[in-house]
Amino acid sequence: MSELTYIQAIVLGALQGLAEFLPISSSGHLALAQGLFKLDPRSQSMLLFDVCAHVGTVGAVLVILARPTGKFLTRLIRETNRNWGHKRYACRIAILGTIASAPTAAIGLGFKTQLEAAFANPISIGACLMLTGMLLFSTKNAPLGRRGWGQFAWWQALLVGIAQGSAILPGISRSGATICVAVSLGLRRRWAAEFSFFVAVPAILGATLVQLSDVSRLSRSGELSIQWGPVLAGSGVAFLVGLAALRILLGAVRMRTLHYFAPYCFVLGMIAILSAL
Repeated sequence: MSELTYIQAIVLGALQGLAEFLPISSSGHLALAQGLFKLDPRSQSMLLFDVCAHVGTVGAVLVILARPTGKFLTRLIRETNRNWGHKRYACRIAILGTIASAPTAAIGLGFKTQLEAAFANPISIGACLMLTGMLLFSTKNAPLGRRGWGQFAWWQALLVGIAQGSAILPGISRSGATICVAVSLGLRRRWAAEFSFFVAVPAILGATLVQLSDVSRLSRSGELSIQWGPVLAGSGVAFLVGLAALRILLGAVRMRTLHYFAPYCFVLGMIAILSAL
């Protein structure tokens, strides 16, 4: 297996930032790129790269959605006051987000070994990319959502969480799956996008903690082979590209053009499958 170079780290960081937010699956792109570069995804450098790249994309979410996040946190604090005399929308969103996060954690922890094996199988990656394409195409004629937070039930949040959990499979887009499911359940499109990234932050941070434990285990075993320069360069690129990609995605959601990404997923999925035959 090759050592991570600056060029490879920059390419992987750009793919992470771009595909984490655009509905084309960052995990699928990274798995295919790592195979192309002959990089070991379980090596210490690659595990740490994944950690830092995910931190970069979380940073992009917090920057782009700083205003609605700040409003949400401010209202949530106010709603904890017993004398609050209005509807507790922020508390409801927090509860829905917690419900949606539960199946993600259960799927990720319960099927970790099986999911890791899928990263080495181009056929499964290609099939999942094509499934993502079908999800995106389904939004083409989806009716405009009218449902607000007051009408979004706990079981609907659970379905969004299951969609996010399924995105642990390489090739299933996390943003694509969660937004498509939320839209199909009638949630207004802007809120579907914001809810998608609201539940993404704890999911990404949780995956980061799992990867950090793997890095710590390798460190204790004496397998120290980290290329810090490329790792940090890739993380910075993931953050910068993620800023642009998140803006593009939010625009696509508003303009009802998510299905434009479906052909790309179909083509890349087919290429991945054919390359393994």
